[in-house]
Amino acid sequence: MEIVAKILIAIVAVEHLYILWMEMFAWETKGKEVFKAALPAEMFKPTKGLAANQGLYNGFLAAGLIWSFLIKDPQWQTNVALFFLGCVAIAGIYGAISATKKIFFVQALPAILAIIAVLLK
Repeated sequence: MEIVAKILIAIVAVEHLYILWMEMFAWETKGKEVFKAALPAEMFKPTKGLAANQGLYNGFLAAGLIWSFLIKDPQWQTNVALFFLGCVAIAGIYGAISATKKIFFVQALPAILAIIAVLLK
């Protein structure tokens, strides 16, 4: 189960690096495609700075998950991974409520599955 947990953590980290890229550097192109149901097309240009800030926070989530791989102490590694996965899950649930339900399946569900795998290892 430990390998499954690490794979799921890695998937969530890579996903958040992708979100960082999209929100910080491709908000008016890829971001417009991804969030077309949640935001009118004319709002992408004026919200570019807000999205970039949001992307930076997603990068911090990815960094925390990657950091968990570098921690030698198993208890600390677990605690750090669970903290950042919990942050991702909460952000995904909030995004599903406030923006689009799709965010639950794309962001929160992978984090929740990773949390379960970490707890079962």
